[in-house]
Amino acid sequence: MSSEPTGGRLPTFAARLDVAARGFRFAPEIRRQGRVLAVGDGVALVSGMPDVALSEIVLVAGWLPGVVLDLRESTVGVALLESPTTSLVGAPVTGSGEVISCFVGDELLGRMVDGLGRPLDGGKPWSSAERWPVERAAPALVERAAVREPLLTGVMVVDALFPIGRGQRELIVGDRGTGKSTLAIDAVINQRDTGVRCVIVSIGQQSSSVVQLIERLAKHDALGHTVVVVAPAASAPGLRFIAPYAGCTIGEFFRDRGEDALVVFDDLTQHAIAYRELSLLLQRPPGREAYPGDIFFIHSRLLERATRLSDARGGGSLTMLPIAETHAGRISDFIPTNLISITDGQLYLEPTLFDRGIKPAVDVGLSVSRVGGRTQRPSMKAVAGRLRLDAARFREVEVFSRFGGRVEASTQKLLTRGERARELLRQGPGDARSPAEQVALLVALQEGRFDEVEVPDVPAVVARLRARLRSCDPVLLTNLDHGPPPTASERSAIVALFEDT
Repeated sequence: MSSEPTGGRLPTFAARLDVAARGFRFAPEIRRQGRVLAVGDGVALVSGMPDVALSEIVLVAGWLPGVVLDLRESTVGVALLESPTTSLVGAPVTGSGEVISCFVGDELLGRMVDGLGRPLDGGKPWSSAERWPVERAAPALVERAAVREPLLTGVMVVDALFPIGRGQRELIVGDRGTGKSTLAIDAVINQRDTGVRCVIVSIGQQSSSVVQLIERLAKHDALGHTVVVVAPAASAPGLRFIAPYAGCTIGEFFRDRGEDALVVFDDLTQHAIAYRELSLLLQRPPGREAYPGDIFFIHSRLLERATRLSDARGGGSLTMLPIAETHAGRISDFIPTNLISITDGQLYLEPTLFDRGIKPAVDVGLSVSRVGGRTQRPSMKAVAGRLRLDAARFREVEVFSRFGGRVEASTQKLLTRGERARELLRQGPGDARSPAEQVALLVALQEGRFDEVEVPDVPAVVARLRARLRSCDPVLLTNLDHGPPPTASERSAIVALFEDT
């Protein structure tokens, strides 16, 4: 053992310390910090931050996140993203230098997250998720391609009369309790085996409704391809405001990889209310119905992010199904009319039809799809075109027939077939119909096979025909699914199936 004293190693240690000190470079730490002047209902007024940016994320009191929404000469308006538990007046506010972002990635599939992409379901934290800005520019015109591929919902009245294409924006509008969310969720469930990634953004809904949504998705094995973004009614208005933008960013992650994605916003009326609340708290001048003047831009910059990308950009698509609520059937209200002018069509759910048990309660006269028609497959287009015309004529004639009196034979035939067609289009939640089933049912209707069936018996006949169709010739099913218009022999085969029922 060496007898050299410990102090003999001190010169060596001192030399190493000197070398390390010479290589160290000191730099000042710049922290942009302000103070909270006032707080009220999810909004904080902050002073002392002259160089903060719009949409920048800040930390209040070192832990409470907020986003900058208002810039003034000497103060800054911050929307808090969580509810404070103590008084924040006088608390420090630190800028991050980064715009607000959320988590994106495959890990989010099957999970429930908040507007920042943070897990809410108690599952494991993210290990490989990326962070993308919540606010992203819509693709340029040269980066877009025409909408050509259909997005099948499994709902016959939609797929036949108002088809939706991948990359389209189709508004679902109607009074409360008319089945708007049910229709959108059916579309999500039907993407289970199509490879389409889905994002459902729940804005301002009750927690019990969110639980029912999760249970329904799990029941139909549709959670594996879906991300649920939740900003419940009890959450801060700032979180409700950013939730749809975060959901759109999550969908864009899949779109930019060349995949197809579907985003449901349930609903944008609640989103507009949250933004109105924030704007009034920030003392911005109100406009029509107390909404701020930029409410149209708030929704247009969100919905313009839906598109189908060109092949040079990967060929992915982002489809949007925004939902809006009307009151007492007034489709001309401010927010619904704004959204109608932004989107590529709308499905209007009529309260009277819903009360009569006609579900989905889609009003054929006020609904339209301006883009999806070109995406319909030839087999469906051949049989759906006539149905659209007959439905419009039936709607007109039905009104006059209620007054009684005799009608011509041709008019009576139209009424008879129209009543059965309406019953044929009736579907319950989760009762998806394949394209082949839809085409076969419409062929049977056109061939007059439902004319002798009593209206109450139509559902039972439809169920038997669908069961027979599943066991028939696979070649026939393939042709009906995505082939050319049905030939005479194929129509005869469908009629034969009907007669066997």
